[in-house]
Parts: sequence; C-alpha cells; structure tokens
Amino acid sequence: MEAGTVATLKVEREVPFGYFLSDGYEDVLLHHTEITSHFDPDKEQEVFLYQDHEGRLAATLTIPNVRIGHYDWVEVVEVKKELGVFVNIGIQKDMLVSLDDLPALPHLWPVVGDKLYCSLKTDNKNRLFAKLGTEDVMRQIAIPAKKEDYNKNVTGTVYRLLLEGSFLMTTEGYLAFVHESERHAEPRLGETVNGRIIDVKPDGTINLSFLPRSHEQIDTDAEKIYLYLIERDGSMPYWDKSLPEEIKRRFNMSKASFKRALGKLMKEGKVYQEDGWTHQNKQ
Repeated sequence: MEAGTVATLKVEREVPFGYFLSDGYEDVLLHHTEITSHFDPDKEQEVFLYQDHEGRLAATLTIPNVRIGHYDWVEVVEVKKELGVFVNIGIQKDMLVSLDDLPALPHLWPVVGDKLYCSLKTDNKNRLFAKLGTEDVMRQIAIPAKKEDYNKNVTGTVYRLLLEGSFLMTTEGYLAFVHESERHAEPRLGETVNGRIIDVKPDGTINLSFLPRSHEQIDTDAEKIYLYLIERDGSMPYWDKSLPEEIKRRFNMSKASFKRALGKLMKEGKVYQEDGWTHQNKQ
C-alpha cells in the first residue's frame, strides 16, 4: 500500500480507536474520526492512504482530488519559513510543499489564501509531499484563447516564476505570460492577479499586461501631478520642457507620460504654465 493513492480494502477487525483494514498483506488503521455514517464494516472500503502526524500509514474515507498522479487547485493554509508552505487537499492532514520547490526569495512565496496547482509525491524516505504542477502539466489542462479575446481583462493565478516574467493560468483556462516590462512589481507564486490581454499567440497562449491602458494611466498620472501641485500651494517648478531625469526623479514617470497628463490638466483648465513653472488655475 502506498501513501497518496486510493485502495479498496477489507475490514479486518475493530479496535477501540477504529478499524484495521487489509489488502491481505498489510493492515492500515481507519481511525474513528475518519468514519462516516455510510460506513459498513461488512463491505469493502475505498479509502485514501496517507501518513498521519506520526508518520504511520493511515486511511480516510475522504477521497481527495489531489493524489499521486492527480492534480487540482489547493489553498495555502500555513507558511513555515524553515519548511515551506502547507496546503489543504481536503483531508484532516495538510500537505507540505517543500521550500526546495519554492522561489529562492521568501517574499515571492505563497501566503495563506493563495492557490497552487498540485499533485502528491513521495521522497526517498517514502514521505508524502505536495508537488507543484510543471509547465507540461499546465499545458495539458489549458484551453486556447481566441483572437477576439484581445484586450479583454482577465484574472489568473501565478504558477511559475522566471527572471523575465511570470506564468499564469486564467480563470478561463488560458495559459498566460507577463513580461517583467508589463508589471510594476513581481507577483507571488500562487497569487491571484488581474491583467489585460495584449497578445493572443497562434497556439492560443496569451501575453498579459498588468499596466493600465493609456487613458487610465493618463488619469492616474494627472491626479498624481495635481495632488503634488496642491501640496506646493498651487505652484511647481516643472513644466512640459523640464528635463526627463528631473521628471523621473520627482514623479517616477517618463517625460512623454508627464506631458500627456499635464496636457489633460491644461485642457480641463486646472493648470497653466509660465516661465518654467506650472500653476494651479484657481479662478
């Protein structure tokens, strides 16, 4: 009998703390806490095998979707820096995703509530662990996006991190990639994020951007500039001819973005420029 698998076993005998089940060669305990109202000791029992908190093989009548060779999305329920993260597969014992399978940088680890696509595996000591889905596994369950999905907003879960970007599975089942240039910050493994489709490739995979659309960005940049102007009593020593490095240092935006946002404020009559300064129009 192997931990992480399903077995059909006969009820061998009852003991004060449950029932021992057998395949004819080995016995395994089905504890009283695992017995449901449908349990019939006179019938064979389909059970899931796992290791209890003392490392002993145990049985449960709860058959989880996540087993050896079977994958599903599971929720992170605990983080232990010295071990890794624990996920709930639907039985009484949570399964560990080892720190060896997690990002090298701890701030990119999943947090409680994040989702991971997992199976189960055993190590060389026959201990049961949760196993992250590989790129090949994710491609097997993915569905292709359509050209008409271009520019749509989507929600996805990060399943793989690389230096050049992040890989996600969207709620629709699309495989997505976000290049580092299309985000302000790197998301965590297992994090749920929102983005928009900026490319649909011939194989149906998509590229996403976490950055706002140009008109949304203009609104955000204009608000940032206007708030700064108000904080300075309505005047600031920046205008559309300021040096790019000055604008970047003060507002963390490109000169082109700055000019677009400033142009919006001028068109709305909120500001005017004079002698290298921009002033709030208080009329």
